[in-house]
Amino acid sequence: MPIKLKVWISAFRLRTLPLALSSILVGSALAYSRLQTLRLSVLLLAMATATCLQILSNLANDYGDYQNGADGVGRVGPPRAVQSGAILPRDMLRGIVLTSFVTLVLGIWLIINAFESLEWTYGIVFLGLGLACIVAAIRYTTGTKPYGYAGLGDLSVFVFFGLVGVLGIYFLHTKTLDWAAILPSIVVGCLSVGVLNLNNMRDIHTDLLASKITVPVRLGFKNAKIYHNLLIFTALICYLAYLYLYLNRFEGSIYWQGLGLLVFIPLLMDLIKINAITATPLLDPFLKRTALLTFIFSILFFVNSMVVNAV
Repeated sequence: MPIKLKVWISAFRLRTLPLALSSILVGSALAYSRLQTLRLSVLLLAMATATCLQILSNLANDYGDYQNGADGVGRVGPPRAVQSGAILPRDMLRGIVLTSFVTLVLGIWLIINAFESLEWTYGIVFLGLGLACIVAAIRYTTGTKPYGYAGLGDLSVFVFFGLVGVLGIYFLHTKTLDWAAILPSIVVGCLSVGVLNLNNMRDIHTDLLASKITVPVRLGFKNAKIYHNLLIFTALICYLAYLYLYLNRFEGSIYWQGLGLLVFIPLLMDLIKINAITATPLLDPFLKRTALLTFIFSILFFVNSMVVNAV
């Protein structure tokens, strides 16, 4: 593999991509579980769009943090492409523009496929949401007033990875909304914010030096841990509430319905270790684990939907 290609693949930060697919899997599972509707073309196009959107966010974050000085010498975590000199700033900008274009094309293809020739009002709304997602991905750390430097990254992740991601794909499959989808969207949103919070706790010292006022910088390291506990427990409570309120209780499927609870066992065990950590670099492995566990939750949620409705 050419060295330059390896550098770009590294800049894509592949380990973050499964997290982008979590809301797509959960929203699609809900569509099948609630209305027995699941369009494979919509699922695949949505996954492709979400993947490109996450890559766009990673590239923009790489460029923006370099631009604003957040990727200093003391930074913990994977090396950044622009800061290390592996990719020139102008080349990264070209990459951001190209990825934005590909994401937009995939998004439009998804909308056309979902709505076909009908309900173009919905299509326009989703096009607006898609453009908002692209802008949000780019503006997180880039520009003169990046919202990620004002502590608004958590809200953005919760909205786009949770509410918009899950409810949006549910609507694309079913052309309707369902209150039952709210609780799982909160679960995915809280777990996704948990990943971001671990990242920001790990980088709290370098972010403070770069005037990147994330939630942990605002709260302080100790209170950021409490905030992280609240995110995980909120996700667990919302999932338990969903199980109690909405899942069918007929013999033969009951054992599958709580499958997603398995993920919360390591998440809760990790909380004990996270609460005991004093050196911020030690948080990095938990960042990876939380992202992976969120993706596993979405897979188990999807499998649960398939099994329950097949019985």
